[in-house]
Amino acid sequence: MFTAKTADKYVLYQRAVQSADQDAEFLFNTYKEIRGKSPIHFREDFCGTCLLSTNWVKLQKNCTTESYDIDSEPLKWGLENNLSTLGKDATRIQQYQEDARVPSRKSPDVRCAQNFSYWVFKTRPEMLAYFKGIYQDLAEDGIFVCDLHGGPESIQEMEEETEQDDGSFTYVWDQDSINPITGEAKLHIHFRFPDGTEMRDAFTYEWRLWGLPELRDILLEAGFSSADCYWEGTDEDGETGDGIFTKSEEGEACLSYIAYLVATK
Repeated sequence: MFTAKTADKYVLYQRAVQSADQDAEFLFNTYKEIRGKSPIHFREDFCGTCLLSTNWVKLQKNCTTESYDIDSEPLKWGLENNLSTLGKDATRIQQYQEDARVPSRKSPDVRCAQNFSYWVFKTRPEMLAYFKGIYQDLAEDGIFVCDLHGGPESIQEMEEETEQDDGSFTYVWDQDSINPITGEAKLHIHFRFPDGTEMRDAFTYEWRLWGLPELRDILLEAGFSSADCYWEGTDEDGETGDGIFTKSEEGEACLSYIAYLVATK
């Protein structure tokens, strides 16, 4: 049983936040639909524990990745806990403890920034420079994919609790403070356990909250020929996201949503 003293925050994060197998398939299949061929080389910005990269190389025997993060701790954890499960296939993942703005060693077919991590860039010039660097870095027929969240609830100071299906712990997304003038926000992830203990501030982020339309505009200004939205469908009840994202120019005005932007050269 998980407790605040015994739990590993990276294990909890991967279970509560990430769906790396589905994300890898989405990235792979989206490129294939756009370009009519399979991608090979992938770059993951803000990669953390490299879980997404680990799942990428499982898709095909020739798939390779470059994984970038400035924090050595999650990179080391990922090497010991994720890459180690791949055996000799781990050699197809190259980790770099470097800034996400550093150019790739090899031009990627697919480059991504997941879990809103690129929101660390708080000004328009910073974000534009980041996107311009990606445009120049991609292979000639490469694509860039980033996720984002929005809706009225995304700009409120609030906590959202999500209990795991097996009841082993509760994931807490804490929108601690939000400045509506600058869009800057301080956000935390906590984990609560059945024994009443809590792991507070397991992860803390200081981001700017970016809107979908403005991110599309910046991608196009950076040189991309298109920046399409992939909107999430809903289950039969019409209220819960079904995890299936399709290209769309019309979305429902949800209280909270997650979407992808897919930019092509």
